[in-house]
Amino acid sequence: MVKGLGNLMKQAQKLQERLAQIQEELETIEVEGTSGGGMVTVVANGKQEIVQVKIDPEVVNPDDVEMLEDLVVAAVNQARERAQEVADEKMREATGGMLPGMGEGFKIPGLIP
Repeated sequence: MVKGLGNLMKQAQKLQERLAQIQEELETIEVEGTSGGGMVTVVANGKQEIVQVKIDPEVVNPDDVEMLEDLVVAAVNQARERAQEVADEKMREATGGMLPGMGEGFKIPGLIP
């Protein structure tokens, strides 16, 4: 019983270390979301933080600001969705499917917003 508990603790420690590595990896991974046929591009990292917004000058129309706002929102949502997919995949890889819910939109405080 004690030996089994020791093995379990070692596995938990390895998982914790792997999750810390994933946190670092997610900061360096970048995904894009686009809208308006590429007129608006949003780049997010694997932690779903928006790191860049690119707007083609042709889409900037002072008489139709609402359209630009909609394009930005759509691109941001797409980038965040892709970032979540990347994070989910990393979690599935780390846990080997051992922990139900890990890698399926599961949020870890301080790891994935």
